[in-house]
Amino acid sequence: MPWLRIAAAYAWRLILVGAVVYGVFIVLGSFQLIAVALFLALVVTSVLRPPTDLLARFLPRPLSVAVALVGSLVLLLGLLALVATSVAGESARLAGEFRGGVHRIEEWLQRPPFRLGPGALSALQRQVTHYVSEHRASLLTSAVNELGRVVELVTGAALALFASVFFLHSGERLWGWAREQLLPSSARPVWDRAGRAAWRTFAGYTRGIIIVAATNAVLVGVGLLVLRVPLALPLTLLEFFAAFVPLVGSPVALGVATIVALAGRGPLTAVGVLVLIVVIGQLEGHVLHPLVMSWAVQLHPLVVAVSVIAGSIVAGVIGAVVAVPLVSVVWAVLSALRAVPP
Repeated sequence: MPWLRIAAAYAWRLILVGAVVYGVFIVLGSFQLIAVALFLALVVTSVLRPPTDLLARFLPRPLSVAVALVGSLVLLLGLLALVATSVAGESARLAGEFRGGVHRIEEWLQRPPFRLGPGALSALQRQVTHYVSEHRASLLTSAVNELGRVVELVTGAALALFASVFFLHSGERLWGWAREQLLPSSARPVWDRAGRAAWRTFAGYTRGIIIVAATNAVLVGVGLLVLRVPLALPLTLLEFFAAFVPLVGSPVALGVATIVALAGRGPLTAVGVLVLIVVIGQLEGHVLHPLVMSWAVQLHPLVVAVSVIAGSIVAGVIGAVVAVPLVSVVWAVLSALRAVPP
């Protein structure tokens, strides 16, 4: 039966892709810090490679790499400083708004359909306070352990920056060296084609997801400013970074914005943010992703969803971020190896 042969052909290919991705996740999990640092370095390279190549037309290559990296770091630190200044400038007013917002939430929970009495809310507050006092030592130990994670993050960021310098400066030579030293001469043309296809797919996905994230962040920022939601700028930046987790990150960030709107402006503003979540979700799912990502990543939305869930199960948030580009690269490599060169 033709349909059965076609289904079987696609099934074994999908099983092969899934097995390869699972194996890669297992291997990378053993070297998580190095793997995440190199992944970040590849992301930075895919974003900064076009401006670096443009600057290299007028400047020496090392100087163009330095200008691109330092300029991007200054831009990122400027955004963070702007957010910190915004939060610090509004801290006194926000404290009063949030105290009033918490009181409004308590009154809202006391009305139908929840009908929670004041005693229930006070008891919940006492339970939280009792839990914190009883588990103070374990919470302090967890905080100390998190300091170790901060050291790991700084180390990983330094390694990513160090690798980015070499990828931007001499990425082609590094790939040529690996191809000549690790592959037999008969396999070099095929794997060279596969490697270039993998890089095109990865770079296209990275640039595409940045375009989608920036568009979402602009729409969210405008909406929050119109609704006069407190902390609009930090929430906009949160939306930008959350959009790098497909299908999941953006709703979570907007859920945080809804809570802030409920506490700071009341239920009507929170309902407005919920409407914003629906509108942006529809726009992202039906317009932005198909339009921006179709030229870079040829994956069905079901494959994207399964990849995100599987990545989050295997490696948490990092796995959810890495899953889709990894599956896309594996599929691009298989397609390039299967294709007959002209």
